[in-house]
Amino acid sequence: MRLDKFLKVSRIIKRRTVAKEVCETGRVLVNGRIAKPGTDIKVGDVIEIGYATGSVKAEVLNIAEHVTKDGAKDLYRIISGQEIE
Repeated sequence: MRLDKFLKVSRIIKRRTVAKEVCETGRVLVNGRIAKPGTDIKVGDVIEIGYATGSVKAEVLNIAEHVTKDGAKDLYRIISGQEIE
């Protein structure tokens, strides 16, 4: 699955256009490397997103095309940083 789509489906970032913009500005790392919106995400990858006030690091636990709002939290595990709301 594409990185920008995973960020949207998992609700780490609420809209895919915002996820794409964040990736294009170089603020998203996958396994320690700067990632583009089309970077392929798989189970076990570690995604780190840099925000103005800090960063969030999460491990991909599952990949799904469509999930409910409650099911979205089952797609990742927060390793460090703020909990995503």
